[in-house]
Amino acid sequence: MKTASGTTLITNGQLIDGTGKAPIANATLILRDGRIVYAGPAVGAPKLPLGTTKLDARGGTIMPGLVEAHFHATYFNITALEDLDIKYPVEYVSLLSSVNTRLALECGYTAARSGGCLFNVDVWLKKAIEEDLIAGPRLAASGREICSAGGLMDWNPEFRKIGMEGLVFVINGVEEARKAVRALVKDGIEWVKTYPTGDAASPDVNDHHTLCMTFEEMHAVVATAHNHKLKVTGHCRATQGIKNALLAGYDSIEHGTFMDDEALDLLLARDVPCVPALFFEKMSIERGREFGLSQRVIDGHQETLDGGSASALRILRAGGRLGMGGDYGFGWNPHGDYARELTFFVKHVGLTPLEVITCATKTGAEIMGRGDEFGTLETGKLADVLLIEGDVTADITILEDRRKFLAVMQGGIIKAGQLAQPFPTVVKWH
Repeated sequence: MKTASGTTLITNGQLIDGTGKAPIANATLILRDGRIVYAGPAVGAPKLPLGTTKLDARGGTIMPGLVEAHFHATYFNITALEDLDIKYPVEYVSLLSSVNTRLALECGYTAARSGGCLFNVDVWLKKAIEEDLIAGPRLAASGREICSAGGLMDWNPEFRKIGMEGLVFVINGVEEARKAVRALVKDGIEWVKTYPTGDAASPDVNDHHTLCMTFEEMHAVVATAHNHKLKVTGHCRATQGIKNALLAGYDSIEHGTFMDDEALDLLLARDVPCVPALFFEKMSIERGREFGLSQRVIDGHQETLDGGSASALRILRAGGRLGMGGDYGFGWNPHGDYARELTFFVKHVGLTPLEVITCATKTGAEIMGRGDEFGTLETGKLADVLLIEGDVTADITILEDRRKFLAVMQGGIIKAGQLAQPFPTVVKWH
């Protein structure tokens, strides 16, 4: 991905650096060749050369680009099983995913960690973004997910004779677990997504207290993935599933819904981040009926929301790390609503705006394994920056409205927002 050339001065705004420190009023941010060279009070800022580009934050907020830590670029208005694998071919899924990446960038998300994708599309999506062929967040690619036979993602009954090969590897035992990871290694993914537990969406067979992989299978996934320098995460709702994942060596936990004291101690001991993805549950409850969800399923999502909210707050208050984002791309939880999750954590879970912003910037970059490159506005880091009308610490809902974005910058280049130029439509091949 290209970075800007020259020097840019950003003034007239409060600066939130993403580290959790208090905002700096009347701040200055200086960028040179796509990287940050100064972030602090206007008083004391270094002198700048002639020809410096100047941007006015208009009294608003200067902050790091947001990180969507559980991104499903290949999900598009999912309402039924066939939408996830059977409805569209890989060619159309690829096109839809490029629409979602552009939308995410326009919403202020300059980076994203995949939470699983169809057909391993993310690998090539990442390449297209990094080569500036399409607009989108810096991407950590996942691929087809792994679930044991009969588990949450093995939905089709045997008589249909239709698998879910574009979405998951359905495994039986440790040898098939290793084989699935090795297939992902060959395709170039970075994160292996698994399904250790069930979900409220499947109350009869694989509810949110059900285990969908054995510990031995999970350990085989981790050992094989770590051998090839891949990271492992998993859809973990059931308490024992969370513990199994942490004991097996998982690198992050998705959801972490029903966490007891033992699970929390394991999480903190290994400093494993958790991505709760709670707004999906809220939307499943609020809009489920219009999409045909049964009352049993909706009630299960309510239990999940209550348990997940309590667990998330306990994790953060105990000194653990939370990433923000998750499971957008469903009909009732569409792409583009990413920042509504941030509002939910402030208004319903009990985090402060500054805590949520830190989770959605610094911790998100750390989950991606790139915390030394971006996620905070600190000297030497890539200039992935948002300029936003208004004070987001006073009103976190501002982040939900992309019309409030003056600029969304990647490497110092304005890619979206009011100050952006149209994304180029002509590509020069070298």
